[in-house]
Amino acid sequence: MDIRALPKAELHLHIEGTLEPELVFALANRNNISLPWANVEELRELYNFSNLQSFLDLYYQSMTALRTRDDFFDLGLAYLARAHADGVRHAEIFFDPQAHLENGLEFEDVLGGLSDALGQAQGQYGISGGLIMCFLRDKGPQAALQMLEIAEPYVGHLLGVGLDSTEIGYPSELYSQAFDRAGELGLHRVAHAGEEGPPEYVWGALRALGAERIDHGLRSLEDEELVAHLIAQRIPLTCCPFSNVRLKAIADLAKHPLQVMLERGMLATLNSDDPAYFGGYLGDNFTHTIAALGLNDAQVVQLCHNSIAASFASPERKAELFALLAAAVE
Repeated sequence: MDIRALPKAELHLHIEGTLEPELVFALANRNNISLPWANVEELRELYNFSNLQSFLDLYYQSMTALRTRDDFFDLGLAYLARAHADGVRHAEIFFDPQAHLENGLEFEDVLGGLSDALGQAQGQYGISGGLIMCFLRDKGPQAALQMLEIAEPYVGHLLGVGLDSTEIGYPSELYSQAFDRAGELGLHRVAHAGEEGPPEYVWGALRALGAERIDHGLRSLEDEELVAHLIAQRIPLTCCPFSNVRLKAIADLAKHPLQVMLERGMLATLNSDDPAYFGGYLGDNFTHTIAALGLNDAQVVQLCHNSIAASFASPERKAELFALLAAAVE
């Protein structure tokens, strides 16, 4: 079975996390920005993280190279080209506008560049998808509301809202007003929870935020009532094995609970999160995770099927993708 060729969706991908060191330097040069690293090699050597915060510090520093609409177009299209090569036929892409606005950019330029990239990828690669605007947890609930107000005139260009960045100390319930408003605007709602935080953070995302998907959700397995709820309600988990290992949430890829989730009937999916920082894009995540966990062909196909089922694609598009997957495994 050609794993990379299997049609699949990617649902947990931060576009800023696809910013390869080479592109950081190329954009900095184009925008006349001075970087604190001498070269690509020096920057890449820093990709040995002790925890989530150590990664985020470098992540936000690197994205200061992004300055124009064209920068976001180039970033988005570079990811989508790689995704196409890995069999991605539908991509729901996270972006962090609060960080870019703090760097002096206009929301319209960030959104416009990424939307243009998705539009080109639709024609060039046949990839469908959309953009999910994430609120940065550590900026607080009032900042989330302000960000949503800025974005409201462009709501027709957004697929949904999410919640990311530092989890501990920022329980999901704090952001209920922003998520309620997003729901009123017709946006889908997802949230990072249970990566570092306990199962209570997942419950909070479900109950207070109305989250339709849980991003990561690793620690959900610590609460049997929560597991039963996730199974019964068919609430997807967007798992990111490479990320979990690199950020020390999981000691070893072979110990990742993805296989347990599948065996228990949870709607688990496989994603690359921040692939430029964590060692590989979706094809690499599939290949190495399958090998480490010993997943069989049926489980691999199930992961691809789950990704399509868990997406926010239209029923018609889902039917197309399911048909493509079925044809690929005949």
